Amino acid sequence: MVVADSQASDTGTILRVRGPLELKCRLDSTDALLMQKVISTTFETLRSQVKSESCVLTVCDSPVIIWPNRGVHATPEEITPNTLCEEILQWIQTDEQESAGKRSAKKKSRKSPAANVINLRLMMEVTKTGPLSAPILSRTVQKSLFLSTTLPMDCVVRTTCSDTIKEAFEHLLEALTHQLCEMEKVTLQHMKGTTLLVPEPLHFLLPEPKGLVTAVYPAGVPDSQLETQRKELHQQFELPDDWPYFRRANAYHFPNEPYKDGYLRNPHLVLTHPTLDNGKVYLVQGIYSYHHYMQDHMDDNGWGCAYRSLQTICSWFQQQGYTERSVPTHKEIQQALVDVGDKQGSFVGSRQWIGSIEVQAVLNQLLEVTSKIMFVSQGSELASKGRELANHFLTEGTPIMIGGGVLAHTILGVAWSETTGQIRYLILDPHYTGAEDLQLITDKGWCGWKSPDFWDQTAYYNLCLPQRPKTI
Repeated sequence: MVVADSQASDTGTILRVRGPLELKCRLDSTDALLMQKVISTTFETLRSQVKSESCVLTVCDSPVIIWPNRGVHATPEEITPNTLCEEILQWIQTDEQESAGKRSAKKKSRKSPAANVINLRLMMEVTKTGPLSAPILSRTVQKSLFLSTTLPMDCVVRTTCSDTIKEAFEHLLEALTHQLCEMEKVTLQHMKGTTLLVPEPLHFLLPEPKGLVTAVYPAGVPDSQLETQRKELHQQFELPDDWPYFRRANAYHFPNEPYKDGYLRNPHLVLTHPTLDNGKVYLVQGIYSYHHYMQDHMDDNGWGCAYRSLQTICSWFQQQGYTERSVPTHKEIQQALVDVGDKQGSFVGSRQWIGSIEVQAVLNQLLEVTSKIMFVSQGSELASKGRELANHFLTEGTPIMIGGGVLAHTILGVAWSETTGQIRYLILDPHYTGAEDLQLITDKGWCGWKSPDFWDQTAYYNLCLPQRPKTI
């Protein structure tokens, strides 16, 4: 596992090129050193192909084709080497435009976050222009061993607003060549006899100013067996040991790609922060999924809000790479409470509510995550908990489950003024029963900022504050 590229995050355009390259080796001997030499020679051939005139990069969902090693020749003719890289965006056909019947080649630049990513496909020309020669067939009878695998090339380069296509694609070719070098190292390091493990590139977003970096992993080797290499990467980038930046679950998800499981991620990001006198905003760190009533073909309307809040918390630990365990179902949550002796066996399959104490127990049982419990004798006291809540999001960054009476919610952040005591709570409401419609959810306040009167001022509340593991 090694870093393939590192780009600081700025207000430019991301170029991402993907495409398979075939690694095919003919081995006349099973001697380890000779096999490694042949594999290295094959990788060198692939690097030569990337640098050759036969290398072609096509812009996905557009008519744009670029030959980067032919003086950055491109079609359509309007695109020249001195064209600004971000201008390629106006040639990309969006789903919305296609559904609206706007099928012209040149399009207006999109304003969504996905507009900042240009997806390209790596291809190789197999024919040449000019007169065709007659084919020549030859046959050699020889016993050989062939090794063959497909390399899933995936390179990312971040450009600036002033970068031309010529400049950007020079960086991209350098990144592709470098990634092949790193793939060669990983392939040789993890080769077992004549079995090759496919080198797998993954991207990770590190804190500024480091930005987006790429690591190459051997496919099929679990994160637990790569701990030494991950520690080396943490040291290389001067990262703390209490956040698993380089586990597979923490790989960067590009904004133009939908999540396969259908859950919304981080709906709070589209909200405008409240304005308080001398106030600051403290938010959940990282990525979570929004879990609510009626998902997963499960009718839990009226009793499952704390289960859903717990699922949101579990999704946070999963998507930050602290656990490889999937988000537990209602039945798995109930079984965990039976296993720890908190409930009787008849509890499994029931529609009984759970609260903050049960959430704490399940997190410990299933994820080995400890939690702090904050007791509030009446809702009016929550307004005075700004410092504790702000400190939690600043140091732990996990979602908080709050339960009182028969209701449970998830707190994702607070806006708090130390001088005036004003406070607002960022609430993710598990009682929502509709579809995964981000605009509806935010417009109707199912995810939104709430004032202190959101809570019943006379009811008691328990808050479960999950703690991040301190080592990875």
